[in-house]
Amino acid sequence: MALKQKIVVIGGGIAGIEASSILSRMDYDVTLIEKTDNIGGHVAQWDRLFPDQRKSDEIIEYLKANIPSNIKIKLNTTVSTIAKSNTSFVVSLSDNELIETDSILISTGYDLFDAKLKEEYGYGIYDNVITSAELEKLFRENKPILTKSGKEPQRIGFVHCVGSRDRKINNIYCSKVCCVTAVKQAIEVRQKLPYSEAYCFYMDLRMYGLSFEEIYNESQEKYGVTFIRGRLSEAAENKEGQIIVKVEDTLLGRPMKMTMDLLVLMVGMTPSEGTSGLIKMLNLETNSSHFIASKDEHTQSNITSHPGIFVAGAATSPKSIDDTLADARGAVVKILEYLNSNAQ
Repeated sequence: MALKQKIVVIGGGIAGIEASSILSRMDYDVTLIEKTDNIGGHVAQWDRLFPDQRKSDEIIEYLKANIPSNIKIKLNTTVSTIAKSNTSFVVSLSDNELIETDSILISTGYDLFDAKLKEEYGYGIYDNVITSAELEKLFRENKPILTKSGKEPQRIGFVHCVGSRDRKINNIYCSKVCCVTAVKQAIEVRQKLPYSEAYCFYMDLRMYGLSFEEIYNESQEKYGVTFIRGRLSEAAENKEGQIIVKVEDTLLGRPMKMTMDLLVLMVGMTPSEGTSGLIKMLNLETNSSHFIASKDEHTQSNITSHPGIFVAGAATSPKSIDDTLADARGAVVKILEYLNSNAQ
């Protein structure tokens, strides 16, 4: 009887879970490697998802429920080295285990942009400047939204494109989900603090999803969220701890100065530490945004510059949840094609 072909999946976010589950159900020998103590990635850290306010736990629980029992999941584990051996690879892990595998799928995802790199916005300097991830954590833990002084904020500002579409920091790409996340969070803030005011400062609104335009309209018509077109030039703190923001309203063609009690920075996606590490380790080609480059972004989007090594999810570019899952399924097809061609 022929031995099962082996696949190592690096990264236990939703792309890695989905691809591993499908491959395992097709009777391949799958090892899923995750550097943290749990699988689920960024989605497991969020509370509700756009556009339907669905709990993120529902997605994670669905994916976990479909994991076959024969998948080997290694938590708190990283890849130390990967060596080519004829048509296979030898993967050395941080616990000193060696795995010989026929194929590798990289699903190492993204990291959130470090908002401290945008010093002019005051993150890490002013107490009442937080990130979208920190606000989402408050939602998830059902904690009150308060300023540093313990008061409910009356004016909350949401700054779009922090770490994206920004030539100053050499991140010129769009992170795809920041605009709709800002709309979602602004609605949630207004639901929790009905007497507050919410302002979104944006460059361009990119509502690409099927019903994203609907929640954008709802945010204004039902929840009174105000949208101001223009990039923030500066945020500073006054003696009361409020945040003074300067922005040019590009629709009205005039500068504005506004006072916020809380400023939320919509941080974008950057290549994860794991992605960058594998790029160096394997000498993988990268695209202009420093993510892993596909062999052809139209027709071979899951194939890397190295035969037998595939990629899925946000390791190639920012993606939404549905795009990530679809991409993982596409990667499975390419892996199967490769393994079948080698078996003949």
